[in-house]
Amino acid sequence: MKPFAQSLLSLWRQLGLNQRVSLIASVLAVAVVVIGLVVWSRQPDFQLLYGRLSEKDAAAIISSLQAQGIRHRVGQGGGSVYVPADKVHRLRMDLAAKGLPGGEGVGFEIFDKGQFGLSDFVQRTNYNRAIQGELARTIAQLDGVAGARVMIVQPENRLLITDQGVKPTASVFVEVRGRLEVEAVNSIRHLVANSVQGLVPDAVAVIDQRGRVLSADLKEDPLLGSASSLIRYRQQVEDYFARKVETMLAPVLGPGQAIVRVSAEIDNEAAVITEERFDPDSAVIRTQSNTEDSNSSTEQRRGGLTGVAANTPGAPADGAARETERPSVTNAQSRKNQSVSYEINRSTANIRRNPGGIRSLSAAVFVAARPAGPEGAAPAPRSPAELEALRRIVINALGLRLAPGQSLDDIVSVQEIAFQPPPVDERIESLVTDTRVQGWIETASRYVAVLVALAAFAIFYRTLRRQRPEPVPVELLSAAAPGRNGARNGNAHAPTPEMLNELIRQKPANVGTALRDWVSAKGN
Repeated sequence: MKPFAQSLLSLWRQLGLNQRVSLIASVLAVAVVVIGLVVWSRQPDFQLLYGRLSEKDAAAIISSLQAQGIRHRVGQGGGSVYVPADKVHRLRMDLAAKGLPGGEGVGFEIFDKGQFGLSDFVQRTNYNRAIQGELARTIAQLDGVAGARVMIVQPENRLLITDQGVKPTASVFVEVRGRLEVEAVNSIRHLVANSVQGLVPDAVAVIDQRGRVLSADLKEDPLLGSASSLIRYRQQVEDYFARKVETMLAPVLGPGQAIVRVSAEIDNEAAVITEERFDPDSAVIRTQSNTEDSNSSTEQRRGGLTGVAANTPGAPADGAARETERPSVTNAQSRKNQSVSYEINRSTANIRRNPGGIRSLSAAVFVAARPAGPEGAAPAPRSPAELEALRRIVINALGLRLAPGQSLDDIVSVQEIAFQPPPVDERIESLVTDTRVQGWIETASRYVAVLVALAAFAIFYRTLRRQRPEPVPVELLSAAAPGRNGARNGNAHAPTPEMLNELIRQKPANVGTALRDWVSAKGN
């Protein structure tokens, strides 16, 4: 270590004034840069504590952080607060215990403090305010929604209800970023409707900051009377069948290797059909009656003498018989009556047909070409038999039946084609790039101070090496001495004393080094 210090001291003595000033300035600049980098690298890593805050919540959070003496940084616009990374989770729990951030509006915390003597109207008003605030906070958590406000109108609670048709309604104002999907709008309608008693989704209006009614096309129409309802229903049917086929082909062909589009013809006519049918071949006995009447009357008398004359022998028998004989009468009557009533089989049917029936389906399928083989070999196209097998699979999946005179190509077409690579979303790409660059910066910030210090030391050492005096050849000095061999020999190229004086004035350190080396060599 001591020889190294002596060499540095001797080197410092050999430098001129300008060289010393330049060296001191360089050392100071390098020291300032190194100290600055060390201080910057020791700065805490700030991470997001809360974002998308209202002014009221941001002020309350910053006040709490200042009271605890925690370093923080406010983002652009004042809607986000950053704190050191090692304190993010602890601060979130502490602030949550204090009810921060509270969000926009008033929630159910309005009932945390007991208030006596409030009227029923004030209680119902506070309850309505609490529901509106909680719904607004919940809706603001959806992706694409920056803020929300909810207004609920409920019928008055009267003792005598005069109008039974008054029902609650609601309006939702949302501040969206970009475009809000239809599913998100529909979820907002059902969220509000299920939170208020008696409210239906069709009575909820959703409006954005541009004045567009986002829920106008989502009202349910059971009879598909409006064109928007019919188009929406048709789109749902087509998406269902297309997704059904795509999910079936994805495990076989690979994800994203098949595109399916289904076209549906929807019956939008409503009808009520009443049918009454009679079947004479299936007659049955309804009533049957039998009537039978029978009358019979018989009368007969036998003639002869009576009394004493009948017992006297020799009495006239013929005259007496004619006096006592009478005629015989016989009457017989019979009647049968049978009545049978038959009932013909009759069927009555009332058929109500609502719109929405599917008349016909057709599909178009694009299948991606096979990937290139090994060593860049061209892919082999699919054979017609393979395409025909795919067509039959799609037909069976959709449940299609061929009508008379139709072919498979009329209802389902399958074509193989090379797909173009999907374009990369610029927002996603920029987000990935920013995340990657941020990671590199965080990693480099830990070692950049050391690297800069090493680079500065290398530059400083190289500068010192360049500033080392160049020795003057001993032959040049010996030749310049008076009375030496060079002068006696009359060497025309030998340096003169004037040349040595000029050399000493220009580079005294170099000449001194040469003389020391020469004296040391002579002494040895």
